[in-house]
Amino acid sequence: MNYSNIPSAQTVILHCKSKGIKNIVISPGSRNAPLTIGFSEDPYFTCFSIVDERCAGFFALGIAQQQREAVALLCTSGSALLNYYPAVAEAFYSDIPLVVISADRPGYKIDIGDGQTIRQDHVFARHIGYSANLKQDVVHATDTIRYLANDLIDNTVSLETDQSRIQAYNHAELHRAIYTALDKMTPVHINVPLEEPLYERSKKLLITSFTAPKDTEKEQGQIDFQPYADIWNTAKKKMVLVGVNQPDTIEQKFLDKLMEDDSVIVFTETTSNIHHTNFFPSIDSIIAPIEKSKNKERLFQELQPDILLTFGGLIVSKKIKAFLRSYQPVHHWHIDVKNAYDTFFCLSHHFEISINTFFKGFLDRIQTNNHDYYERWCVVRERYKRKRMEYVKTIPFSDMWVFHTLSKRIPNGYQLHLANSSTVRYTQLFDFNASIRVFCNRGTSGIDGSTSTALGASYYGKVPTLFVTGDLSFFYDSNGLWNPYIRADFRMILINNQGGGIFRILPGDSNGQNFETFFETTHAFNASDLCGMYAIDYTLVDDKQGLEDALSTFFTESDGPKLLEIKTPRLLNDKILLSYFDFIS
Repeated sequence: MNYSNIPSAQTVILHCKSKGIKNIVISPGSRNAPLTIGFSEDPYFTCFSIVDERCAGFFALGIAQQQREAVALLCTSGSALLNYYPAVAEAFYSDIPLVVISADRPGYKIDIGDGQTIRQDHVFARHIGYSANLKQDVVHATDTIRYLANDLIDNTVSLETDQSRIQAYNHAELHRAIYTALDKMTPVHINVPLEEPLYERSKKLLITSFTAPKDTEKEQGQIDFQPYADIWNTAKKKMVLVGVNQPDTIEQKFLDKLMEDDSVIVFTETTSNIHHTNFFPSIDSIIAPIEKSKNKERLFQELQPDILLTFGGLIVSKKIKAFLRSYQPVHHWHIDVKNAYDTFFCLSHHFEISINTFFKGFLDRIQTNNHDYYERWCVVRERYKRKRMEYVKTIPFSDMWVFHTLSKRIPNGYQLHLANSSTVRYTQLFDFNASIRVFCNRGTSGIDGSTSTALGASYYGKVPTLFVTGDLSFFYDSNGLWNPYIRADFRMILINNQGGGIFRILPGDSNGQNFETFFETTHAFNASDLCGMYAIDYTLVDDKQGLEDALSTFFTESDGPKLLEIKTPRLLNDKILLSYFDFIS
């Protein structure tokens, strides 16, 4: 097996291997050649080649999201690194361990007018768990270093002694960076300065072992749940609100126990991935009618909880955020081993433990309460469900009708990935089968990278993957299809309303000057040519019967991936959605 003959390159590979990082997503370049050689020629690693660094970042994020383990990204020097930033930010806010490894020019070539050089050290400082900036080796390209930057070499000691000092520093930095990614579930950045020659190989390892520094683990003190249970037991209205949550992480027996209490209501979202017949899965269908009611103040006070218990990631519903900020609970408790965002500006306690640990210690101490909090809002829930069914039977072909149809037609057991903006918001209005595992990049809620994330997530999937996206998100990440790792059972549904349809739903002047150009950004594109270029089976529909016919065969086995494009009426979609809330009111 061949190795790079540069010690720092070998050291990076050694640390990734020792900490079990198997998946390496590489974007082509020259400066990163020593690292590419080390990863790609070692059978321990599975290497992926993704040309576009922004797509590569999200592809790696998708793998890490599904495997629940760290994935490494590798790029060359210069602006290539900056293209990782959207994925790094998403990983930071979604607690996903990405190990970003960037090759760099030597320090003496930065800011002198040399090509492909930027200030790469600490470039992700505000959205990273740790930045490791390795020192340049002095036993590689020694003559060049002496000529260009003699100050890198300590002439008072031998070259070997000087290299030993550098090696010890690099070992410590690499250990700390990768340990942080794994322990804190966060992205980290490792910057590696490399001097030419870059492609020379060696048959022997220069670096074979290292002594890792001891890491002091934070001791978790014993939590006394009783004072909180006492507050819970005397409260008449308890609301549980669940954000983004990985499937199969919460024991169902705890959820069942929680729902034995009539003073508890549980609001979930499609991305919560928890289910119970008594949950409230369509938050906006509860809140929107109250907003339109003449008794708004009284109804919101009736809904206002004494205790708000939250767990999971970020919340999609803007309406529940607005409600809880205006009608704040007396107590807001959040459960998470790492983060406690004060989303509603009233956070009173953060339980820094896992949700299962919390429920295990807490639920045995609580008592059921016969208050009518659940009963009252259950009546409202059942009413809007009936009204919703009535409404969708009357509406024409539109975004809302499409999402209603999809909610019934996605095969059980599928992995469902959602793009942001209108896509994730429409899905909140409908019920999906409990066997469907739902994912969306809600860390930063951006439209960039949705396709690439879904593709990365599907690679190791035990079940087929469906990706549902809007047109702007799809075309924005069209380079995500420049990818040789698309599975034959990968399915894409593109809902094309010829622009940013969500801007017609959000408050604003949709008839104002330049709205279509600078907000809605209307277009006349479709995906047929892209699908032809990437050998993806393509179907276009624009009416109810066409969609029903297409869905009858869309999920059947095939020799390659499929994309179903659904063209909906741009000027009608927002009116149908907004009228829905009037109808159920």
